[in-house]
Amino acid sequence: MDEPAEIGRRVQRMRAERGLTQRALAEPSYTSAYISTLESGKVRPSETALRFLAERLGTSYEELATGRPAHLATELRLALTDAQRTLATGDAAEAAVRYRQLLAEAERLGLDAERAEALLGLGDCALEAGELPQAIGHFEAAELLLAQEPLPRRARPIRGRAVAHLLAGELRYACYLLESAIDELNASGLADPEALVLLYAAVIGPYIDMGAHARAAHAAELALSLAPQVADPALVAGMHRQVARTFLTAGRPADADASLAKAQAIYRQLRLRTDLAHCHWMRGYVQAQNGDLVAAEVELRTARDILAARRAALYTAQVEVELADVLRRLGRCEEAAELLSGLLELGDSHGAVHAGGAHRLLGLMAEERGENKCAEEHYVQALTLLERSGASGDLADLCRLLGDLLRRTGRIEAALDAYRTGLGHRAAPGTTTLGPAPASPPRR
Repeated sequence: MDEPAEIGRRVQRMRAERGLTQRALAEPSYTSAYISTLESGKVRPSETALRFLAERLGTSYEELATGRPAHLATELRLALTDAQRTLATGDAAEAAVRYRQLLAEAERLGLDAERAEALLGLGDCALEAGELPQAIGHFEAAELLLAQEPLPRRARPIRGRAVAHLLAGELRYACYLLESAIDELNASGLADPEALVLLYAAVIGPYIDMGAHARAAHAAELALSLAPQVADPALVAGMHRQVARTFLTAGRPADADASLAKAQAIYRQLRLRTDLAHCHWMRGYVQAQNGDLVAAEVELRTARDILAARRAALYTAQVEVELADVLRRLGRCEEAAELLSGLLELGDSHGAVHAGGAHRLLGLMAEERGENKCAEEHYVQALTLLERSGASGDLADLCRLLGDLLRRTGRIEAALDAYRTGLGHRAAPGTTTLGPAPASPPRR
C-alpha cells in the first residue's frame, strides 16, 4: 500500500473525475469528514475502507491502494502462464527469455508473488540447461520471497535447489533438503499431494547415487501412489488460458485470475510428468534387479514414453539403456541392439555416459555370441566415453568386464592394467552412509 498522502490524492482525483461529492462517496458507511481527512493524507485508510471506496469509485482495491491498474497484474500472471506452458512443452531456452522479461516487469510493479513465479521458471530453465549455480541462485531468491508462505508453497524452490545440488555432486546435502521438507510436511499435517510427489520423486536420484536402492524404491512407490491425485489434463489448461483472455478483454480481472490459477496448477502438474517418469523408471530398475523382467519392461517403456513426449533427450537415453538391458536378459537381443544403436552418437559431456552404457551392453551381447574382438572394441569405446563423463562407478564396472575378457583370452598383463584402472575409480569410502529415512505420509 502507498503512503497515505499518495492514496488521498488518488481518491480525490478519482472522485472528481466521477463528479462525486465527499458526502456521496462516503455514504452510507463513512462521513464526509472522514473522506476529507483521508484525501488530505492525515489518516491511513484500512483495507475495509479502501475496498468500500474502490467499489464506490468503480475501480479495484489494488489500483486504489497502489496505483496499479488491476489488469496489469492479471496480464502479468497470464504471461507467466504462457511461459509456464512453453517450459512444460520443452522449449526451455525460449521460456527463459520470456521469464527474464516477466521478472523485470514484476519487479517494476512490486509484485512479489509474480517475482517468485518468474524466478522458479528461470530456475527450472537453468536446470535443463545445466547452469547449476544460476539455478541455485534463482531458487534461493524464490524461496526467500515465499518465506512466509506455507511449506507446500515452498516445495518447488526447495526441490529445485536440491536437484541443482544433486547435479553438482552434493548428494548428502540434496538428501538433507528433501528429507527435511518431506518430514516437515508429513509431521505438520500439510501433506499436500503435489508437493509430496515433487519431493519424493526428486529424492530418488540422490538415493540411487548413494547406493540406497531400497529407500529409492520406497520413495518411488509413495510418489506413484499419490500420482492419481495430481492428473495433468493439458487441454483443460489451454481452455482455462483462453477463458482468462476472454475475461480480461471483458474487464473482469478477478474471473481471469481464477481461470489462470487453474491453468497454472495444471502446467505445474505437467512438469511433474518428468518426475513421475523417474518413478516408473525406478520401479522398473528395482523389478529388473529382482528378476521380474516382464514387469520391468512395462515400467521402463512407460517412463521412456513420458520422457520422449517431454523431449527430455538425456533422460530418455538413460532409460533406453536400462530397457535394452532388460530386453537382452529376456533374450530379445536384436531389439536391444536396435534400441542401443540410436544412442551411440551421444558423445557430448552429458550424453557420453549414455553412449558409454550402450557400448557396454553391446559388448556384453557380443561376448554372449562369442565375438570377443567385437566385445573388446565396444568395451574400449565405452571406456573412452566414460572417462570423458567422469562416471567413476560405471568405469570401475567396465574395467572389470574388460579385464575379465582379456584374462579369458590369455592377455594377462593387459587384464591387470584394466583391473588397476578400475581400482582407481572406486567410490570413496563413506559416501553411501545415510541417516534415518523420511517418514511416510500419514494414513487417511
